[in-house]
Amino acid sequence: MIGPGMEEVTNQLRGFLQQVALQFIEHPSEAQLRVAEVDPKHLSFRLILAQGDVAQLIGRNGYTAGAIRTVMNAAAERAGIKVTLRIHSVEEEQQRIAALEAKEIIEE
Repeated sequence: MIGPGMEEVTNQLRGFLQQVALQFIEHPSEAQLRVAEVDPKHLSFRLILAQGDVAQLIGRNGYTAGAIRTVMNAAAERAGIKVTLRIHSVEEEQQRIAALEAKEIIEE
């Protein structure tokens, strides 16, 4: 859940990320963007893409993803917020969710 003070910044960063990511990927219908508030001054963005689109968006040597993160961090910093961006394939996200569910079962 995003707190009311961070909602405007979240929406701006979400809009930027969606606009930029769509320029690089071939399967926008498969793309998902998830945002979580880690703490009152930290947002975590997870962009989940088709496997082939992950490499497209990350770019050669990670330069494209690095540039996107730099712009997001600069915008967030103006609002006093820290942001992280993770880019995953749909398959990696499914594995992550399965691991989290397995951990919850073990802890119960």
